[in-house]
Amino acid sequence: MYAITISEPGGPEALVWADVPDPVPGEGEALVEVVASAVNRADLLQRQGFYDPPPGASPYPGLECSGRITALGPGVSGWSVGDEVCALLAGGGYAEKVVVPAGQLLPVPKGMDLVTAAALPEVAATVWSNVFMIAHLRPGETVLIHGGASGIGTMAIQLAKAVGARVAVTAGGPERLARCAELGADILIDYRQQDFVAELERATDGAGADVILDIVGAKYLDRNVRALAVNGRLAVIGLQGGVKGELNLSTLLSKRAAVTATSLRARPLGEKASIVAALREHVWPLIEAGRVRAVVDRRLPMAEAAEAHRVLESGGHVGKVLLLTG
Repeated sequence: MYAITISEPGGPEALVWADVPDPVPGEGEALVEVVASAVNRADLLQRQGFYDPPPGASPYPGLECSGRITALGPGVSGWSVGDEVCALLAGGGYAEKVVVPAGQLLPVPKGMDLVTAAALPEVAATVWSNVFMIAHLRPGETVLIHGGASGIGTMAIQLAKAVGARVAVTAGGPERLARCAELGADILIDYRQQDFVAELERATDGAGADVILDIVGAKYLDRNVRALAVNGRLAVIGLQGGVKGELNLSTLLSKRAAVTATSLRARPLGEKASIVAALREHVWPLIEAGRVRAVVDRRLPMAEAAEAHRVLESGGHVGKVLLLTG
């Protein structure tokens, strides 16, 4: 088969479409013929040499895919050869074939085409596990989503609105904020021109955000804590703004607030399977009812993965960038 390989860490040109050995499914695994994958920030970090795959995972980038099951390993039940699926991966999505633990497979939502389904697993799993399973966003609460026009952001806006929350977002520029508004965002903050702490305080009459979903990390840590409401929950899922920041514990204590930080890729198989099961129960019905949709910026041939990485690095996209094998 062919896959995107990384001969040595570097820029987008380090991504090479090369002939590699076919994977073989083991106990509890399925072999999926990949139709499409999607690009995530973690893929850029892996290409640069900063985010190695977990032990035993495929060395090729790609944390989600869609395709058809072509073989089943021992001990797999509930799936059949020929099933159209999408999947959460620890790696290997940038390839013509990938092995997937059966607990990380999802059916393609009814009414959605197979290619578009590749845009769902990673963002849906990240948002649902952090905003709902960990931070417990409830109807009537306010959530602040940083990077509202990103793949994570566009999914988070829709899921938060679907459960009856008030949604604030940060994004760069009026066009990207307008796209967030189309998805249901109520409070629009241009981080290039506005202070999100002040804007959120004004929009909430000083209450702040009950939940904040943060992709920035250290650069926003102090301001995020100041933006939290009493009993607020800050969920950190990215480090685009650095890894070390100062935390004012006095402010945290006075607000009886909590800070959590998680990554999805290295979680144990059982935890990933539980998240995937929660998606099938709670998120897939919303997608099939038309209340939540995948937001896709563009589709490129998988052999042009380098160009897809340049698109993400430029920051001009809204939603997901997909890579197609055919």
